[in-house]
Amino acid sequence: MKKLYNIDISDSTISRIMDKILPIVKECQERPLKEVYAVVFMDAIHYYAHSEGEGLIIKPVVYIALRIDMNEKKMYLEYM
Repeated sequence: MKKLYNIDISDSTISRIMDKILPIVKECQERPLKEVYAVVFMDAIHYYAHSEGEGLIIKPVVYIALRIDMNEKKMYLEYM
């Protein structure tokens, strides 16, 4: 975060944010898909993080999807 956005943020803050976001992500994942979407955009972000307690550096991935339906309604989905 510091390198990319010049923001200082602790691992525990990121964990608290993810704890709040994950239930929303799971809800989005369980929604039925429509037959047609005007646009579907998918991407992934790879970053380095310290593993809790083990002192290892891990490289988690955040998957991001944006779908826009035929009525121009946007739905974002992020998944780790």
